[in-house]
Amino acid sequence: MSTTVFLTTASLIFGTILIVFAMKYASAVLAARAKLANDDDLRKLAQNAVATQSENQAALSAIRDELAKLGATVASVEKILKQVE
Repeated sequence: MSTTVFLTTASLIFGTILIVFAMKYASAVLAARAKLANDDDLRKLAQNAVATQSENQAALSAIRDELAKLGATVASVEKILKQVE
């Protein structure tokens, strides 16, 4: 076997091994970046959910207060109507 054939074959084998490891490393880097972006999106979504929930709680509290006022008004109207009868 000549030296050039041996060196060419060895270079191809080692080159293939290096390419495989480089592709594996690049894949791991891309997966980590995608996971980080996904985590950021989930964090933003959770913050938006908390903010929306707080707004809904405030609106619900206002509705409850208004309903209590209406209940008191209806009760006073009923009292007046009973007195009129």
